[in-house]
This record gives sequence, C-alpha cells and structure tokens, in this order.
Amino acid sequence: MSLTKENILYIYNSLTGKKEKFKPINKKRVGMYVCGPTVYSNVHLGNVRTFMSFDIIYRYLLHLGYKVRYVRNITDAGHLENDSDNGEDRISKKARLEEIEPMEVVQKYTVDFHNTLSEFNLLPPSIEPTATGHIIEQIEIIKTILKNKLAYEVNSSIYFDVIKYNKTNNYGILSKRNIEDLVHNSRKLDGQSDKKNPQDFALWKKADGSHIMKWNSPWGLGFPGWHLECTAMSTKYLGDNFDIHGGGMDLKFPHHECEIAQSIACNNTSPANIWMHANMLTLNGNKMAKSTGNNILPVDILSGNNPILSKPFSSSVIRFFILQAHYRSVLDFSSEAIEASEKGFNKLMEAQKSLKNLKSSSSSDFDINNWVSNCYNALNDDFNTPILIAELFNSVKFINQVKMGKAKISAKDLKVIQQKFNEFVFDILGLEINNNSDSNSDKLDSAISLLIELRNEARLNKNYALSDKIRDDLSKGGISLNDSNNETTYSID
Repeated sequence: MSLTKENILYIYNSLTGKKEKFKPINKKRVGMYVCGPTVYSNVHLGNVRTFMSFDIIYRYLLHLGYKVRYVRNITDAGHLENDSDNGEDRISKKARLEEIEPMEVVQKYTVDFHNTLSEFNLLPPSIEPTATGHIIEQIEIIKTILKNKLAYEVNSSIYFDVIKYNKTNNYGILSKRNIEDLVHNSRKLDGQSDKKNPQDFALWKKADGSHIMKWNSPWGLGFPGWHLECTAMSTKYLGDNFDIHGGGMDLKFPHHECEIAQSIACNNTSPANIWMHANMLTLNGNKMAKSTGNNILPVDILSGNNPILSKPFSSSVIRFFILQAHYRSVLDFSSEAIEASEKGFNKLMEAQKSLKNLKSSSSSDFDINNWVSNCYNALNDDFNTPILIAELFNSVKFINQVKMGKAKISAKDLKVIQQKFNEFVFDILGLEINNNSDSNSDKLDSAISLLIELRNEARLNKNYALSDKIRDDLSKGGISLNDSNNETTYSID
C-alpha cells in the first residue's frame, strides 16, 4: 500500500497541539524513537498499552510502504525515584533490597518485558539500545553542552542551566508550561542547594560511596541523568533531527521537555518533528502505576489469578479491548469492559472464519470501495483504531447477511474484502486467532448445529412449541437463526 492523494496520513503533534499532514524527512523512510521501560519491576498493563499504541503506528507505517527505523530504549541506569534528581536509582534500590547485582535486576525484568510484549503480539523494534551501553555518548553530549555554556559543574555533578537556556529558547514549548510559574511553584528538595535554580536538572550526578552503578567521567565517578540517555540514543541512531518521538503522556514533562532542551543546547535543533503521547490506562478510575500499587499485571489477567476479573482472558481479547479506545484517550479497565470486548472479538473472529466459506454471486449489495476507503480514512486520521473497528463491524454485519442468504457479494468484491479484512485485523491491528479461541469457536459451532438439528426434527414432528423455544432461547443468548433455501444458518449478534 502506498500513499495517494486520497490516502494522506495526519498525525496529532503534541508540540503544536494539532493534527498535521505527515511529511517524513526522507520521502520513503521514517525514523521513530519511543521511550522504553525502566527495568526494575514487571511490566504492567498500562505500560503495555503505551507500547501497543506505537506498535500500531509502526505496523501502519510499514503497511503504507515506509522503511521504518524504530528505536526503543531500555533504561537500565540513571532513573531516580520520583523522576527527580534526588533519591536512589530504581534499579540499584531493587538490587539492594533483593541482595543481587543491578544487572541481575535488569536481566530479569528485561526478559519479562520482552516476553510480555511478545505475548501481546507486539513487533520488536529495529534497535533496542540500553542506557549503560551509551555512557560514552552521554558524556560527550555533556561536554558539548558545557562548552556551549548551558550547563555548569557543582561538586562533581553537572546541571543543565534552564534559566539561561530559556533566555534564547523556550523551556516549556512541549508541555506549554511557563518558566515563571515553574519557578514560583518549585518545592524545596534535599540537595537542591547544589543547583543554581530549582528547575535545573542533572546531566551527570556524582556517585557517593554507597552508589552501586557508577562510571568514570571527566568530573569523577558518577552516573548520567535520566533525561540524557534518550537524547544520546535517539540522535545516535536516527540523527540530530528525526520524524517521530513517542512515549507515555506522563513523560511529556519533565522528560521530553528536557530532551528538547538538551538537543537544542547540543545540536542546535529540536530532535523530533512530531511528538506523540499515548494516554493512560486507569484502574478503578485511578492512574495505573507500579509506584502506587494500583496496577494489574498482564500475567494475572491471562491466568485469571486476580481479584478484579471472574475468569482468564486471552492476550488478543486484551489487545482488542485496548484498541477500542483511541491512543490519546484515557481508557478505564474493568471486568464489564473486558467481557464486552471478548464478545466483540469473538464476533470478529467468527466473521473472519465465515469469509473463507462465503459463496459469491454475479452482483454485490455492499459498496466495497467505500468500505475500504472508510477504513483507511480512520487510520489516516491519527491512527483512529476505534473508528476502524466500527468499520470492521459494518463488514461483519454484511458478512453475516451473505452467510444467511440475505445479501449477495460478487467474486471480485469477495476477494477484496477477504484481503483487506485480514490486513486490517491481523497485519495492522495485530490481533491473533489463538488456538483456545478457535477451539471454543468449533465447540460453539458444533453445539449450535446440534440445536438446529433438534429444532428441524421438532418442526418435522410439528412440535412447534419446542422449535420456537430453541429459536427464542438462542436469540436471547445473542444467536440468530435464519431459515432460507431449505437450510438453517446462524449468526452471532
């Protein structure tokens, strides 16, 4: 699939606050960087939603024919508690509590991260660099920022001078924050006396004797600031200026704001043309976060071992649930919502199965070209997966009508809908037919076929009360029977 005049992609840019026509720097290539996990604990479902959002973006860009270099980092050092310049490195803290090496923590939770994303059918990135693997690059960036006099050294730590930077640039351009308001609302933190201003952030921190993860630098033993790693890795693999930078909504400030400042201070250019932010997944109406304990692990949903859900759910059902909301919208997780998604997912898979066996006619009752166009319009409107899913269900309704003999489709249109349905459902949305779901579908088909046979037998025996009861009870359960051409077929409403 290639872009045409009728097929133009628009992306919401957090930097400008509006949807913009996507114009990659290189006509056929796209550079995309997404902030990855800090690997000190199991990945929760809110994290999965963020990375799934960018998986859809990656998949659709590939579908449009772009060659995409997708870079997603692993934060294995430098991320301090409370996202501040003080406190303990989260990985070092975990290592101390568990009495193991920091790299054991990193390995354990990196494996969990990869296994979890694989379970949800996320494509791996093109490059997955680590913070500890790019210490030299981070030191070189600090040297340049110091040379440009937009950073300063205090007690072997290096801080970015936000006030000085803001004299000729705009610190707050992404988050739309005012520097004067930031100064007024700053709170006093331990160790803040090292900084010229409370808004200044660490590029390099001096490591005390108890700090486990530390490296040599021109300023002594220490470790890099959290914000610096993404600047180093994104620009190394994508260049000083690239197409898309993404992450969770919670990273917009201070993390992404600091990235922009660092890049301008070092490279004299903002790193990305488009900034994209995936919104939160809430649980019981509150933000899902590892730090607060208000979270649910994917493994607990898949196993059913949790106090929220009545049974286990497959990874494809959970993926389908997440994609029913736009990536920029808040999505609340609940038992009712996931159960409704399971019904919808099963209808979609049943329609896909029916597509294989549909009989074509000489004409069609469905405007296939308009349907395909509507599906692409949804994706081209800032990757609007809920609208795409709505369009898919329009086709599901038609597929069921053809199956019941109430509508016709030509051989040409049947071929198109089979191809595009599979592309949208499997290639772009990334849904999968799992063996358990397929097995359950076969069991359901067998059970309904048996009931249809019993109903037909009752009708032959003029036992209309029984035949009507079978039909009506199935209808109450969302299964419609259709009598036509001397045979009975069914559809799931």
